Amino acid sequence: QYQALDANDKGLFDNWVRAFKTNLGIGRTPAEKQQASARHQFEKDKSDCERCEKTRDHLLKNSPIILFMTEHLKDSGYTVTKEKMPCMKCSEMRSGGYAPNGTIQLCYNQLYGKNHTETTMAHEMIHAYDQHNFNIKWLNLEHHACTEIRAASLSGDCTWFEELLRGNIGFLKHHQVCVKRRAALSLLGNPQCKSQKHAEAAVNKVFQSCFTDTRPFDEIY
Repeated sequence: QYQALDANDKGLFDNWVRAFKTNLGIGRTPAEKQQASARHQFEKDKSDCERCEKTRDHLLKNSPIILFMTEHLKDSGYTVTKEKMPCMKCSEMRSGGYAPNGTIQLCYNQLYGKNHTETTMAHEMIHAYDQHNFNIKWLNLEHHACTEIRAASLSGDCTWFEELLRGNIGFLKHHQVCVKRRAALSLLGNPQCKSQKHAEAAVNKVFQSCFTDTRPFDEIY
């Protein structure tokens, strides 16, 4: 049947077979397969990063909570720009981070949509607000615990929907339970934190005063 095809049809068929083999990795050497895998990962990273940047830029212009935090950060001496909020690939299981130099990191390989990106941006912007208003000493576990409590509570990080996505379902004071858990989890990355119990103790010690401090919001968002 192949021999009965004309030259044009043979060319189309050969191209189809070549593409089919390429997609399945048939006939390629290990080095070629590794090169193809690296190329695929590069294209995926590029696409994910561009999507993160597009979502970030949209939220900076349109999100009520991001605009609210931008205004209050400006009043605190911190100007929010997209350059201070780079999208990057993160090896850790985290969606974002805040560095004391004022950089807000967005982990494009850990963000799963606009709502998650918005929550992550708000969370890190609350850290920036605390840094500029309360002189956070990040190696002080109680200081660190306080800003993690506030960020988890005020950013939307512990809404019922976000918890459902994590597989955590509860009703009785579940917001507080989530905030404590998320704050303690963040403290585990602090070099001064010795264990899970150490993190939980620091969170519990400052929880009441930090949880009820909703600045710059009037209430929990």
